Amino acid sequence: MGFQNEKDHPEVAPSQFEINYSYGEVVAAADQIQLYKLLTRQIANNMGFTACFLPKPVVGVNGSGMHTNVSVSKNKVNQFWDEKGEEQLSKAGWDFIDRILTSALDICLILNPSVNAYRRLDPHFEAPNQIKASATDRGSMVRVPIGNSRSMRVEVRSVAPDANPYLTMYSIFKTGLEGPLSKIDNLRQAQRYLPDHIQPAIEEFKASQWIAEILGSDVQGRYADLKQAAADRCPRELGTFVKSCEVQFHHAVYNQSLWNLF
Repeated sequence: MGFQNEKDHPEVAPSQFEINYSYGEVVAAADQIQLYKLLTRQIANNMGFTACFLPKPVVGVNGSGMHTNVSVSKNKVNQFWDEKGEEQLSKAGWDFIDRILTSALDICLILNPSVNAYRRLDPHFEAPNQIKASATDRGSMVRVPIGNSRSMRVEVRSVAPDANPYLTMYSIFKTGLEGPLSKIDNLRQAQRYLPDHIQPAIEEFKASQWIAEILGSDVQGRYADLKQAAADRCPRELGTFVKSCEVQFHHAVYNQSLWNLF
């Protein structure tokens, strides 16, 4: 399929696996996310199993994420590498992080587009619900992995596996490179949190001037309306169980039952 698996291994929850492949140009990488998920579902289906990319398929165990590692190169030089920088990340890299953190609530609905995605953002299960950056704290929205001149990168950990990869990549890069910078003191360690329910995420998205700038007010409104319609299919108070309507309306696993009809 034009790209190679880099590594995979079991994760914390039962039957949960992490899958990784090498970096690529941004649009091609988004294509590869779609291909990888499609292939995984098809192969699992052929073997009598179901591959699930729902953020929180089972209550009481760790949910699934789509940790998105990004870097910026110019003339084939990684702009995020600085051997003498904090965590060996350059000022450009830290500015990228600061812009993501500043607009974290604005882009949250893009990175976490379903009702079920907000079940995952539970701090009891290593979920990255804290709007801060860290090299080690896995509860942080953004992490700075160990890297070198070639591999130095920023990891946005709050992305849900059912997020649209094209919108996700666009919003992360557009925000990280051109977004506003906050005047909050100690932004990278501020005690702020991502919402634990889709409704406040929708409200933040609708009110965001930054979203209106990068998507246009028409797309902003249409996207918010679609997510509101999806949210209205589920009870506002989510409770402790994953509802069948979440699976049916918010996850493509149901589409597998339709494949044989075409």
